[in-house]
Amino acid sequence: MLLRPTESGIWCEAGGFHLDPWRPVDRAVISHAHSDHARAGCRAYLCAARGEGVLRERIGLDAPIETLAWGERREIGGVAVSLHPAGHVLGAAQIRVEHRGEVWVFSGDYKRAPDPTADEFEPVACHTFITESTFGLPIYRWQEPEEIFAAMNTWWRGNAGEGRTSVISAYALGKAQRVLAGVDASIGPIAVHGAVARFLPRYAAAGVVLPEVVGGDADGAKRVRGVGLVIAPESAIGSPWIRKFGEVSTAAASGWMKVRAARRRAALDRGFALSDHADWPALLRTIAETGAQRVLATHGYTAPLTRYLRERGIDAGVLPTRYEGERGEAEADEAAPTAEEAGA
Repeated sequence: MLLRPTESGIWCEAGGFHLDPWRPVDRAVISHAHSDHARAGCRAYLCAARGEGVLRERIGLDAPIETLAWGERREIGGVAVSLHPAGHVLGAAQIRVEHRGEVWVFSGDYKRAPDPTADEFEPVACHTFITESTFGLPIYRWQEPEEIFAAMNTWWRGNAGEGRTSVISAYALGKAQRVLAGVDASIGPIAVHGAVARFLPRYAAAGVVLPEVVGGDADGAKRVRGVGLVIAPESAIGSPWIRKFGEVSTAAASGWMKVRAARRRAALDRGFALSDHADWPALLRTIAETGAQRVLATHGYTAPLTRYLRERGIDAGVLPTRYEGERGEAEADEAAPTAEEAGA
């Protein structure tokens, strides 16, 4: 196998490098800057140029990072490596590796829905496609983003009309910025938690235009209390920090909100099924577009997806990893449904 799992991560022996390792290694090729895919301590990193800023913010400003432009090829130990847009978050890449005419593509995490804060997904032809399957069940089918944001704006306006602060939990890197870009900032002021604010200059440097925000300090809280929107990680929703915003209505932006049981267990007023991962139709569409003869699923509902593919004559299996998908991105997310709840 050109790529295989080891105790440290997915290993390319021919090239002497790992993909998204979960332990420090000598050379790491990184798909994106979420913590389950990018760990500090490696001796050398390679990532997409568009993702360098957020990766440095994640693992350290002085980290030994080299970059590639989209589609640029680099030889590493006789293996050709190139990076292609994954559409997941800013700078998220699929990693293409080629050795002696054999092509593998590692998807990292990806989505196919339009998003002004991330580069549009680019299908890459390959012999073996390593895909995520965070939402690898037929129940997961996303609404159009404009429909979700319209509902989010209606919820915010309604709360403001009744003197409540709207608080929405979203992962600090990627989802929070997507929410910022999608909501109607004319409704009222927007405050962000410090965990979100730290990434905003990186988005601005990459040319992503986002509305003006205020901080989550006392002055910011005073401005948004009763009329505004607060975007924060899930871990902040039940903390003392949230009390400064007065009476609040809470919501989450997560693909898990598609399932009613997950919404109940999260104890939120609203749930918006906004995901930065591919839904079931997008997974199948992407696999078909790669033309891959073999498909390996890394994380999520791997068993249902691979079983479905095998029943249709595709050579499919599971590649064991420690990636966590949207469950991991939510840091302390307890809202993900069991397979039984989701209808597996």
